[in-house]
Amino acid sequence: MMLTDIQIRAMKARSKPYRLFDGGGLYLEVSPTGGKYWRLKYRFPKGGTEKRLSLGVYPTVSLKEAREKRAAAKGQITAGVDPSAARKAKKAADQETVEAIAHEWLSKQSPLWGPGYAHKVNVLLGQDVFPWVVGRRIGEVSAPELLSVLRRVEAKGHVPVAHRLRSVLGQIWRYAIATGRAERNPAKDLEGALAPMKTKHYAAITDPKDVGALMRAIDGYQGSFVVQCALKLAAYTFVRPGELRGRSGGRCSLVAAAWWPPLLLPGP
Repeated sequence: MMLTDIQIRAMKARSKPYRLFDGGGLYLEVSPTGGKYWRLKYRFPKGGTEKRLSLGVYPTVSLKEAREKRAAAKGQITAGVDPSAARKAKKAADQETVEAIAHEWLSKQSPLWGPGYAHKVNVLLGQDVFPWVVGRRIGEVSAPELLSVLRRVEAKGHVPVAHRLRSVLGQIWRYAIATGRAERNPAKDLEGALAPMKTKHYAAITDPKDVGALMRAIDGYQGSFVVQCALKLAAYTFVRPGELRGRSGGRCSLVAAAWWPPLLLPGP
């Protein structure tokens, strides 16, 4: 006897799970907590071991939808495809898409970043990458395809953003290679393919009044402790950034710099 919606709604929880069948292997299992779960039992290959396939939860999956899923599964069986194996293969493929791996990479990297930067990277990928590679497995995306994604960013006049995005994509592909879901990094092949960025150099501050204002601003900086140390060390020793990295002696020197007396020059 086939099920009806009225009959399903009237089904109440019992002390043990029980089932009501709809035909063709489709049945509804009611748990002791009252949950109603669609299941399909079948044999694959024909005459083989009995298997079960979950088709969803009632009422999220209606009786009509459950029957449609039964028909689709039966069609797979007729075509020589095991529905359970096909579902597992699809799930594995979904985990290898550009978007899925990018989110996986973000989840591992974002704890090391500030919340603002993590949000910017997520928005950048969501706006300028994911819409153009929907459903694509990361190992199938070629360098020309990735370049077309970055060209769209360039076309908006955002050349620095395109370069930053190429760097982020390069890190995502390196992660995919390390986890065995890609073999090469197409972002690396795009070196020199983007429009060059125009850099602007800033003149050194030589006026004592301007230097004083800079020193007071550095002393009042309330950001992270490491940045405070780096700013003070660079300002008090008057070295270039490269020299600061090479001669600072590591974190100990930076920490020590934070405790130097502030060098405040007379104001205007």
